Amino acid sequence: METKANYVLIGAFTIVVGISLLLFGLWAAKYSSERSYQQYQVVFREAVTGLSIGSPVQYNGIAVGSITKLSLAPNDPSQVIAQLRLDSNTPVKTDTTAKLAITSLTGPSIIQLSGGSPASQKLTDVDQRDAPVIRTSPSALQNITDTANRIVEKMDQVLSDKNVAAISSTLENLQRISGDISDREAGVQALLVSARDAAKSLDVTLNTANGTLTDLDQNVVKQLPQTLAKLDTALAKLDSAAGNADAIMGENRQAINSFANDGLGQLGPTLNELRGLIRDLRRVSDRLEGNPARYLLGRDAPKEFEPK
Repeated sequence: METKANYVLIGAFTIVVGISLLLFGLWAAKYSSERSYQQYQVVFREAVTGLSIGSPVQYNGIAVGSITKLSLAPNDPSQVIAQLRLDSNTPVKTDTTAKLAITSLTGPSIIQLSGGSPASQKLTDVDQRDAPVIRTSPSALQNITDTANRIVEKMDQVLSDKNVAAISSTLENLQRISGDISDREAGVQALLVSARDAAKSLDVTLNTANGTLTDLDQNVVKQLPQTLAKLDTALAKLDSAAGNADAIMGENRQAINSFANDGLGQLGPTLNELRGLIRDLRRVSDRLEGNPARYLLGRDAPKEFEPK
C-alpha cells in the first residue's frame, strides 16, 4: 500500500512539473515574440494574386518578416488588408512604402518595402496602434496591367468599325493607284525621261545665261570709267552752254524786252492782214481752177465747133 502511494505522488509531481514547464515555455515564447516582432498592416487597392499567408516580406531585398493574415476590407471589398509580422529592429519610417513584387518570373509574390529617409520618424512613434499602417505604392505588375489596359482601350478606339472601314477604303485606293501606275508605267518612264532632258536643257541654259551675265558684268565694269569720263565731258559742255546762253540773254536783254513790248504788239495786226491775204489768194486759186479763161480774158472761153 505504501509503494502504491509513492507512485501516485511521483506521477502527480511529474505532471505538475510538466505543466509548469509547458506554461513557462508558452509564456517565454510569447514574451520573446512580443519583444522580437512588430505587427504592421498594409492595405492594397489592387489584386494580390500569388500572395499567401507565410509569404516573405523584404526590405530593400532583405527578408525582415512574413505575412500572418490576408483579408478583404469590410467596407470595401476592392481593398486587401495584409497583416505583417516584422522584426522589431526593422527601420519602418513614415515615408516607407510597400508594394507587390516577384522574386523571379515564375516565383511567388512577396511584399517589398522601400524608402525611408534617415531624417524621417519611425512609423510606430507616429501611429500608436497595435498594427500601424504602411503606405502602399503601385507595383510594377499593376503598372504593367494599367498600361496594358490603356493600350487595349486605345487599340479598341483605333480598330473601331469606322476606322477599319476607312483603312480598308484607303488600302483599296492604294491598290487602285498602284494598278494605274503599273498600267501607265511606259508613260511614266517617258515622262521621267522628258523631265530629265528638260532638266539637262535647263542646266545648259542656266550655264549660258550665267556666262552671258558674267561677260556683261565684265564689259560694263571695263567701260564704266570711259562712260563716266564722257558723262563728265557732256556735263561740262552743258554747263558751258548754259553759261553762254545766260551771257547772251544778259547782253540782249534790252532788245528782247523791246521785241516783247513792241514787236509782239504789232504781231497781231500783221497776222490778221496775212490771214486776209491768204483768204484772197485762196479765192483766186478757186476761180482759176473753175474757169481760167474767163478769169484771165474777162470773157467766156469759145465753144468748140461740132460738125453736124
